Amino acid sequence: MACTGVRVRLLGPVEVVVADGPQAVNGLRRRAVLATLALHVGRVVSVDRLTDVVWGDDLPATASNTLQRHVSYLRGVLGEPGSIVARQPGYVLDTGPESTDVQAAERLLDLARRTTDRNVRVEYLTAAVALWRGPPLADVAGSPWLEEQAEHLARLRLEAERALAEARLSVGEHARLVPGLERLVREHPFDEHLHAQLMLALYRDGRQGEAVATYRRLRDTLRENLGIDPSLRLRDLECAILRQDTAIAAPAPSASAQVPVAAQLPPPVPTFTGRDAELAALDALVDRGGAVVISGTAGVGKTALAVHWAHRAAERFPDGQLYVNLRGFDPGAAPTEPARALHGFLEALGVAAARMPSDPDAMVSLYRTTVAGRRLLVVLDNARDAEQVRPLLPGSPDCLAIVTSRDQLVPLVVTESAQPVPLDLLSPDEARDLLVRRLGERQVAAEPAAADDIADRCARLPIALAIVAARAATNRHFSLAAVAGELSNLDAVAGELGNLDAFDGGDEATDVRAVFSWSCRTLSPPAARLFRLLSLHPGPDVSAPAVASLAGVAPQASGPVLTELTRANLFTEHTYGRYAFHDLLRAYAAGLADEAEPPAERAAAVHRLLDHCLHTAHAADLVLHPHFSEISLASPRAGVTPERPRSKAAATAWFTAELPVLLAAVPLAARSGFEGHAWRLAWTMAGFLHRQGHWQDWLGTQRIALAAASRIGDQAGQGHAHRSLGLACSRLRRYDEADDHLRRAFDLFTVVGDDAGRAHTCLNLGQLAERQGRYQQALTHSRRALTLFRGIDNRAGQGYTLNAVGWQEALLGNYHRALESCGAALGMLREVDDVQGQADTWDSLGHAHHQLGDDRRAVACYEQALELFTQVQDRYAEASTYANLGRSHRALADFGAARAAWRRALTILDDLGDADAEAIRVDLEQLDAAQLH
Repeated sequence: MACTGVRVRLLGPVEVVVADGPQAVNGLRRRAVLATLALHVGRVVSVDRLTDVVWGDDLPATASNTLQRHVSYLRGVLGEPGSIVARQPGYVLDTGPESTDVQAAERLLDLARRTTDRNVRVEYLTAAVALWRGPPLADVAGSPWLEEQAEHLARLRLEAERALAEARLSVGEHARLVPGLERLVREHPFDEHLHAQLMLALYRDGRQGEAVATYRRLRDTLRENLGIDPSLRLRDLECAILRQDTAIAAPAPSASAQVPVAAQLPPPVPTFTGRDAELAALDALVDRGGAVVISGTAGVGKTALAVHWAHRAAERFPDGQLYVNLRGFDPGAAPTEPARALHGFLEALGVAAARMPSDPDAMVSLYRTTVAGRRLLVVLDNARDAEQVRPLLPGSPDCLAIVTSRDQLVPLVVTESAQPVPLDLLSPDEARDLLVRRLGERQVAAEPAAADDIADRCARLPIALAIVAARAATNRHFSLAAVAGELSNLDAVAGELGNLDAFDGGDEATDVRAVFSWSCRTLSPPAARLFRLLSLHPGPDVSAPAVASLAGVAPQASGPVLTELTRANLFTEHTYGRYAFHDLLRAYAAGLADEAEPPAERAAAVHRLLDHCLHTAHAADLVLHPHFSEISLASPRAGVTPERPRSKAAATAWFTAELPVLLAAVPLAARSGFEGHAWRLAWTMAGFLHRQGHWQDWLGTQRIALAAASRIGDQAGQGHAHRSLGLACSRLRRYDEADDHLRRAFDLFTVVGDDAGRAHTCLNLGQLAERQGRYQQALTHSRRALTLFRGIDNRAGQGYTLNAVGWQEALLGNYHRALESCGAALGMLREVDDVQGQADTWDSLGHAHHQLGDDRRAVACYEQALELFTQVQDRYAEASTYANLGRSHRALADFGAARAAWRRALTILDDLGDADAEAIRVDLEQLDAAQLH
């Protein structure tokens, strides 16, 4: 079986990338062996060929034995004994499809050639060019054959860069293209094609004189070095530039290039004060671009400064503001993966789910392509380290990234030229000003010494000052001297109060623990208990209903307790109905929970929380995907009140809001002894993750699910996880992996006697075969699925499968059989009132009638499908059916109706940012051209 978790990089120095990161390959000859095998990945390379490449004419007598040792070493680097297989007459690198960067580049270049969408072509080519890390095979010099391959790969890079420049010119990116083309013409001083592209980019950017000067420099270079003049094509381009010919003007931007303005900043802190020097430093950097690192100790106000300045400077970034909490030091959860943050950014920038790449490197390239030329502000809050930040930097001089971290992120300062803005404690004056903003000028002016004492005892940390001010503001009869006295009395016991590892000891830790303890002592017992239990919640924020389940109380009982915590400034309602608290407070609460809550009560609270997540997610999934519930759940524990979304919109909104929580809940369940919750929760999320394009999250949760189910020997859970992994891999075009997972799922469902699981898996195997163009095999799988669904009398399953059978019959040209099967499917799906299935089937019927030449019936079928797709809000399917409807109208010579249908399809596809829009434009252009003649 192929080793699918390994990547071999050849487009630069030779290296191996495994799950733990890049691995160096030591030794010139070992690198030569690996490079030769990788350039023939999946094919046998003979021992004679390998020894000739590695040693050439200097073949030692021990070459065969030495080669075996090199192969053994490489297997160790690759991490799998089966990664290099001995197969006569030599060896084969068996790392699976697209496991080398050369394969990935070739596939992206092929996709770019095939697509008719200019913007998508730019995305593919950008991702391809980004795979080159330097001269290919840079560290395997000495072998003539490998040097030839390196030259070939260098030519491929040049072709890709030329194609990318052409594609970017076609979508109006001339201004942003100039610096890259100037570099390329310096590297290739005789290349007329690159010079022509640079001339055109300069001209379209309003730099006519520079465009002409570029031509003349090339002319002089060619005459002096080669004794020739530029080609006629280049001379014609110079003339066109001189006369400002409209034929070479920049293209108008396409509708699909219009994107929303992102506005992701959280609300500013209303009582922000001070930091004049830091604000001035940020103001000075606003036009510089690049990155700024705001660093400082926990609770010092880094986020408040970044968000306050970002709102103040927002109008300087008219193309939008992006924000993500990277949770780098969150004691309750793992740091946010860069791919997860990128997915959110791309969504905010208008990239449709269907266009989201699965490869992390391709996602970074798409992100930087999307932001290129825009004036964007990117706030990367609470970063753990430089590696987490680098993929999220925009890479455009017009954008500014503000990074906050407890770490100074020196690698970013050194390698990315990030500007450091260190943040110290508030000055005494700033601390007093903060108290004035919270309490009012009169109260602070009346007791200035007490105010200063409070500030000192709070270590002049904004978070501690805010908590003390909240206590004083809600108890106006307290004097500030009394408040300061209470804080003073806590100093002796501060070291025993809670766990605050966010500080590395010292006075700040002591002081802030004292403040937190003092504030918590004023809480009612229910509020104090809830404060402790909230530290067990894994997400960045929590909803009010989830709080109630965590505490084991009725929803109406949790409201007053939440209000008490927010008034004490221990918790913040950052958006309506959703609450969060600072990392320091979470760490402190966790320490209190360890001390005050018995292990059994902590486990029970986690159990209630996971029950809430699982039962609500299951209810929401049933709303979104009725008739396909394949798992049963035990009743929730006492005290759990799951939410019950009643509409598709409500279910989608719930999943969207809770997604970060759910992604953290799956690993929490797996590591806390709730493995059954882990795999079931991952299963309930799969449909939403699929529809929204969260491919990496889908894979990640299912891998955790599979490990959890395996750990407790739950074969049904393993079957569901394998099946979901198969669907995810199929969607990501990792067809060999998909087939393996689906077949394992089928075997496991057979062992546990789950005929519904077997039936669904057979249907999925058919869909996988259909994706690969193996229509007869697809039909065989679907027919087997139909038999299984009939055996358990699953009417919805039979309906969906009959439609699949009909569609696959149509793909094989058996249109009458298709009509018969789809007609039977429609009856069953009506019987169970499955609107989505009925819509899909009407579309299949329309296709079969169209292929048979009965376009009047096809039109009627498509119109029925459209009515139902509108009900279920499946916009992509709606657009596809409008496109089909237009073709049937055209066949009936009803050109006005065809044009109207295609325009509806185009509007939807442009709104979705889908690549199929370009094909509809071609249909419309051909229709208009035909009517002119």
